[in-house]
Amino acid sequence: MGLTVHGIAASRALRPLWAATELGLDFQHVATPYQGGATRTPEFLALNPNGHIPVVVDARAEGDVVVWESMACALYLARHHGVADGLSITPATAREDAEALRWSFWVMSECEADALTVLMHRVVMPVERRKPELADVAERRLAVPLRVLEQHLAQQQARGEAHLAADRFTVADLCVASVLQWLRPVRELTEPYPLTREWVRACVRRPAFAAAQALGVR
Repeated sequence: MGLTVHGIAASRALRPLWAATELGLDFQHVATPYQGGATRTPEFLALNPNGHIPVVVDARAEGDVVVWESMACALYLARHHGVADGLSITPATAREDAEALRWSFWVMSECEADALTVLMHRVVMPVERRKPELADVAERRLAVPLRVLEQHLAQQQARGEAHLAADRFTVADLCVASVLQWLRPVRELTEPYPLTREWVRACVRRPAFAAAQALGVR
């Protein structure tokens, strides 16, 4: 039996790589880039017919379990390879599990596309290829979910919990922070949301995040 994660950290594969690292799992990392045709080989398409990373292959006694979609990969690892002891990133109660599910789906539906647009057209793409008007629209849309998250974090602080689902870092924080950390270079966008900004900063300061990022090129 063994666990394999296909992908590189300079992609959405960061999510399962980060989760596996937080959990201290012994896993094989297959550094599969999203460019150059590596995800279009017959061997890879047999794992994920969509031709995208990441893919997690969990070799279990009852047979291999193959998981794709980055959030699903992270949630799967927390649920099936973590311990629900109230200490790890694994949800320990029904409430924590519900929070992990809802915030992971929320960030994908409400934030990811616009956050990626902002990152690409404010930071990553060559200046001559950027379209600031697209980033402007994306930033205006992001104001709504960022207010929702800021309000939730305020409510959590009021109940003595500094994270999304509990008083500790869980897979809920990992999944949401993996998206919202794309906004960190655009400081003026996050300035109106100090709790969110500090929460993201705390998430990405975790040693497991840095360790997972180091898997971006190998």
